[in-house]
Amino acid sequence: MANDRSSCFAEATLSFLIGAATGFVLGVLFAPASGAETRKKIQEGAVKTGEKAKESYEKISKEAEKGIKVVKEKTAEGIDTIKEFVDKKKSELLKKPTEESAKVESGKK
Repeated sequence: MANDRSSCFAEATLSFLIGAATGFVLGVLFAPASGAETRKKIQEGAVKTGEKAKESYEKISKEAEKGIKVVKEKTAEGIDTIKEFVDKKKSELLKKPTEESAKVESGKK
């Protein structure tokens, strides 16, 4: 469930960044300015978009790390529960033959 949220967040963030970058580039290209000014604006926009992408990546990474930690904890809990169940069943199976032999011997007497 946490993975679905992270995935949706990542897709939304990526879509936003692509839209913002596209809008910025189109705005700069169609605005009346000299070539040097246009290149400078595009460069500044690219730097800002790169910084936003890096920030978004860091947020997504932190969320993913949290999700991985939760999955590891839940997996460990599940493994412990399975081990307890298996140990319980082993001890039950080991007791059965002695109980049955005790019943047989009590029937003989």
